[in-house]
Amino acid sequence: MSKLIFDPETLPIDSYAGEPAVAQERLTEARLRARFANPPSWQPETFEERLMRKLTAAPTPASVLMPIVLRDEGLTLLLTQRTAHLNDHAGQISLPGGRVDETDTSAIETALRETEEEVGLHRRHIEVLGSLPDYFTGTGFRVTPVVALVRPPFELRADPFEVAEIFEVPLSFLMDGANHQRRSIDLPQVGRRTFYAMPYGRFFIWGATAGMLRNLFHFLRA
Repeated sequence: MSKLIFDPETLPIDSYAGEPAVAQERLTEARLRARFANPPSWQPETFEERLMRKLTAAPTPASVLMPIVLRDEGLTLLLTQRTAHLNDHAGQISLPGGRVDETDTSAIETALRETEEEVGLHRRHIEVLGSLPDYFTGTGFRVTPVVALVRPPFELRADPFEVAEIFEVPLSFLMDGANHQRRSIDLPQVGRRTFYAMPYGRFFIWGATAGMLRNLFHFLRA
């Protein structure tokens, strides 16, 4: 089932992850480029979403872009809010991306194509750094997160069918374990599900997006 059957924002906070923030000196263009050029030994976090889908169903390959914008006042992450009528993850905060097309030659190509289609960000502004481990969603997708630097100035144009809003969040906020909440719910035929949330102002970042950001967090602080 793709439509939400609960409102995650109304659920109480169980706890905070609480790990120390990634040091500010690591959140620079040069340090990010160096980190992906020489990856450390690290352990990705596993998440419960993959347990919610039917094990007999092969996951649909997809890819998202993690667009880190090089702002003078500090790095930000570009995110979208999906429109309310979509079948998958309607109304949720997402990274630009989507399912693999038969013409795509790689996960990177999928992420770049989908980003341009969804938000109008042309690939000439994008420098791909690398990829993080695949993320398996409860809605049956195997998502490859592609991390990239984005250099302003650039123009954006939201696809009105898929994207309700485009916004940016300081990367330093997202890379701080003090801002990573754990919330839980008991779902019929699924049981208790715990997920991460990273509320920022009026935007409630949670689920797959928060899970992929958790792995970027672990990768950068390793």
